[in-house]
Formats: sequence, C-alpha cells, structure tokens
Amino acid sequence: MHGDRQYFQNIRRDYLKNGLLESELNADPVKQFESWFNQAIDAKVVDGNALTLSTVSGGKPNARVVLLKTFTDQGFIFFTNYSSKKAKELEENPYASMLFYWGEMERQVKIMGPVKKVSREESAEYFETRPRESQIGAYSSKQSQTLLNREILENKYQELDKEYKGKDIPLPDFWGGFILQPEYFEFWQGRPNRLHDRLVYEPQNGSWAIRRLYP
Repeated sequence: MHGDRQYFQNIRRDYLKNGLLESELNADPVKQFESWFNQAIDAKVVDGNALTLSTVSGGKPNARVVLLKTFTDQGFIFFTNYSSKKAKELEENPYASMLFYWGEMERQVKIMGPVKKVSREESAEYFETRPRESQIGAYSSKQSQTLLNREILENKYQELDKEYKGKDIPLPDFWGGFILQPEYFEFWQGRPNRLHDRLVYEPQNGSWAIRRLYP
C-alpha cells in the first residue's frame, strides 16, 4: 500500500562518542547542565545556546528556536517580544519545554517547567547589553504579525535608526524576558546500536531524584 513511499534509511549514523552513567552525574541538575553547556561552548558547537522552545495553545503544540541568555538555580531565561505568538501562548498556558541539541557531542537536554516574565529591571539590564542594531530591530518588528512586504520592515528600521541617532535606546514596553523554572530535566547521550542513555531528574522531598529511562 505504501510501496511508493521513500524512507531516509541512508541518512543514518551510529553514536560512538560517550556514555552517561549515574555515577558520573552531579546530584544538582543545574550543575550538570552547566557542565554540559560549558563543554558544548568549549567545543565550539554551532549556536550552543540555541534551544527549541515548545508551547501549547488550545491543545496544539508550537515550537521554535530561541536563544538562552542566562541561567541560574532559579531558572532559564530568554527574551522576546511580548506581543509575539510565543508570548501570547505562554500567557494562556504558562508552561513550556526547552530542548537543547548538541549534535557534535551527540547530546540532548530537555528541561520542562512553569514560565513567567522576569522583572522589567532585569529586561532593561539585558536590553542595554544588546548591540544597537538589535535594539532598533526590536522596535522595528511587530513580531508574529502579518508583514505585507519586506520593504515596510526595512523602512521602519531606517526611520528608527535616524530617530535614535546619537541617543540611548530605551527598553520597549512590549519587549522583555521569560524565565522557565525547571521541574524536569532529561539528559540524553547517544550510544551505539540506538541503546542511548536517558537520565531524568525530578523533584522529590526537597531534592532531585534520578532515574534511567529506556532509550
């Protein structure tokens, strides 16, 4: 019945770099993430702070790539336009999943938990560190809304560039950060024969319990 269907059986590789044993894990998942994250950055993984952010609205999942800007024991922070689709979905359902994929290291990390806005002061502090061009870009874009043509966007950018020439660019009212407060971590390490390592952290009695999943 599906004789004309083509499968990508030739797009395949084995995973040979590392394993992941319980004895190698830090008891604190944030510290474990920090270790892997730093290894990815040191290895010059392309866009090592990129993650797939998944949200749900009306029972329908939605995913996109965003950039992690910082993390602490309190949570994992990214910034966006508060009028964007992702922001509106997080207002409706303030829970999300983050997935980091470091293919060069044959690793994934999944982090899930509730999400809330960071303070305006923290958003302003980060906004001030952005390149001027990115600051103007934030003002130029009505993120996720229909754009009739690219010329409109480029003209808006040029207009704002002239308006703010020689001036500090303030934080837009519609722009800022979100913090995901983790309540689930999963560390995935590729292994030969698809017998991958999957180790999960979940809260238990004020600490983190670790368990292994079948691959």
